[in-house]
Amino acid sequence: MDPILHKFSGAGNVFVVLDGRGADVSKYRNPEFISFLCMEYSTDGLMILGEAPGYDFGMEFYNPDGSGGMMCGNGGRCITAFADMLGIRPSKDGSFYFLAPDGPHTAVIINHDSERDWTVRLGMKDVSESRDVLGGTFLDTGTRHFVKFVQDVEDVDVAAEGKELRWREEFAPQGTNVNFVSPDGPVLNVRTFEKGVEGETLACGTGITASAIAAHMKGIAPTSAGTDGRLTYRIRARIDNLSVDFMPDHSSVFLTGPATLLF
Repeated sequence: MDPILHKFSGAGNVFVVLDGRGADVSKYRNPEFISFLCMEYSTDGLMILGEAPGYDFGMEFYNPDGSGGMMCGNGGRCITAFADMLGIRPSKDGSFYFLAPDGPHTAVIINHDSERDWTVRLGMKDVSESRDVLGGTFLDTGTRHFVKFVQDVEDVDVAAEGKELRWREEFAPQGTNVNFVSPDGPVLNVRTFEKGVEGETLACGTGITASAIAAHMKGIAPTSAGTDGRLTYRIRARIDNLSVDFMPDHSSVFLTGPATLLF
């Protein structure tokens, strides 16, 4: 029997999500079938929740073109909400421990306001390396990102400029996601061109995380700073607000935002 398909939104980043435990989900790893499903359900990707020895669950993520092997921050929040919906309970300390394509992650459900709405704080990859290139910053937050600061993100042709930068030789051979960022008081406005989707998405969790860390590298003040030194940046995506917090050495990184069950 085929698994039941669900549709989740993470700040407008939308996914087909299914429970692969104890089921044959091999066809859902087929690039052509993934592309069909993403087109059929108008989503930015597909995720499979599965077994992962030593963890509460495993996360597989695929772009609409069938490519995989990378982390998705909005997807990580959504699959945590899905795990909660399935009755999976955190193994210890109130935190879920799960295995994603870029390694282990933790996640905490901060709010579960209704049967369809969650707020999740997701542990992200530490960032130890970056490089300045093309007037911006390139770094890996579980997925490769190029961050470019602009005067106003509303003036950017994200489709055209993102596509051109995504394939630059500086990012060969895999290419990169491209984030355009403009500070607006205590908030960073972020728009992202996502590889694999090959267009702008309403939000990109790893891109939002990369944008916050790049802002700190650039000397842009955080929205707030804790007594322990932890820095928090508020982010405005296209339709939702999120936050990223981390230590000044870009370790202990967390992305907080919504996860919503659409069906």
